[in-house]
Amino acid sequence: MLDAFFNPKSVAVVGASRRENSAGHGILKSLVKGGVFESETNLPFKKKIFPVNPKTNSLLGLKCYKSVLNIKEKIDLVVIAVPAKIVPGIMKECSQKKIKAAVIISAGFSEISLDGKLAEQEIHDMAKKAGIRILGPNCLGLMRPSSKLNASFGPCMPPKGNIAFFSQSGALIDSVIDWSLDKEYGFSSVVSIGNSLDVDITELIEWAGQDKETKAISVYMEGLKDGKKFMEIAKKVSKKKPITILKSGRGKTGIKAVSSHTGNLAGSYEIYKTAFKQCGIHVADNVDDLFEISHVLSMQPPTENGVVIITNGGGAGIICSDHCDDFGINLVSLSKTTIKNLDESGKMHYAYSKSNPLDLIGDALSDRYEAAINTVLKQKDVHGLIVIQTLQTMTEPMLDAKAIVKARKKYPHKPIVTSYMGGKFTKKSVKFLEENHVPDFNVPYKAARAMRALISRKEFLSK
Repeated sequence: MLDAFFNPKSVAVVGASRRENSAGHGILKSLVKGGVFESETNLPFKKKIFPVNPKTNSLLGLKCYKSVLNIKEKIDLVVIAVPAKIVPGIMKECSQKKIKAAVIISAGFSEISLDGKLAEQEIHDMAKKAGIRILGPNCLGLMRPSSKLNASFGPCMPPKGNIAFFSQSGALIDSVIDWSLDKEYGFSSVVSIGNSLDVDITELIEWAGQDKETKAISVYMEGLKDGKKFMEIAKKVSKKKPITILKSGRGKTGIKAVSSHTGNLAGSYEIYKTAFKQCGIHVADNVDDLFEISHVLSMQPPTENGVVIITNGGGAGIICSDHCDDFGINLVSLSKTTIKNLDESGKMHYAYSKSNPLDLIGDALSDRYEAAINTVLKQKDVHGLIVIQTLQTMTEPMLDAKAIVKARKKYPHKPIVTSYMGGKFTKKSVKFLEENHVPDFNVPYKAARAMRALISRKEFLSK
């Protein structure tokens, strides 16, 4: 369906340039070097790359062509980064060359004027007649980390992962990728949608639903052009893979800003929110939510509403319980059998709470955490755990993490999310948790929010 975008064997860059601060130069460099900073290891796109610029013979060590028509070999994908007024002529050449997919980076279309909208329509009609699929215009481009494809002018390639990210803001993508490198947060694909002249959010979600590399879908949305079709596709895909959306344009000022950004209609936020919930879509309130919800949904199984908080800090446990109440999470009572087993384990402090939150007391070592986690998970109406660790001088972050991972494998259908409340001294253990598919959140609020997403997912799938 969209294979020419995500798995091209050859890419032409029209508007490739020597000017280092130009989009055309950035796109070509991204393809040649994988779009990484000079200090990083190069990740080249190991397919054929054809720069197109009538004013030069070579760029970045590659032969340069005056037009796509001068390239004898077949071209699967063309990336266009030239002034808007030239784009129709370039598209005409692409149709003659029988290219099947085009990413139009160029801005200056429906987002700025009626003339721009008319130019878009001309390009649309021409492309439809020639069978060319279009991403954009007014977009950053796209990335497929697994194949080292960086057909964008983003500064770097994100790590390979299992979350597809589609955004109507290219600049947001740049910032998210920079963040993902620091957090080692991976993506199966990253796509800047722009004005959605042809390929839109709906079609990308449908594609991601069938993509073997994708386990969860994240979307930054400003507006839709066909809400009915979106709901139909999103509901179908949500049954297979979780979708999380951050919808902007909630107030009057935001709605006005949306129309001038990508030319989309924002509409009432409450209507969108209601429609999303009907489709089983998770609604994010901010950028952190967008990726943290997708992260936990890609790692952990959906769960019924019955959770226990285990903590070595009473205050942290109370804070988390408040958040759980706000999210409608049922904190189940520990059964008499569970308390008896905890007492008989020989690992509990004499003053431990015997309630939910289960406060293990500040001097808890990993053997106490391990005994508590495994004992609580045996209780039938406990469907998930939030494990909080505050850092004391005697705390054993890595050994605690190993106990959590071991329990996660023993009870694969009961999700565990953690909140390691620290930084420098817990970094290695948090990395270990994440590598073993246990998502960690540095504050209890986020851990509770993540557990709510898993419960909501289960409720949708059970309908």
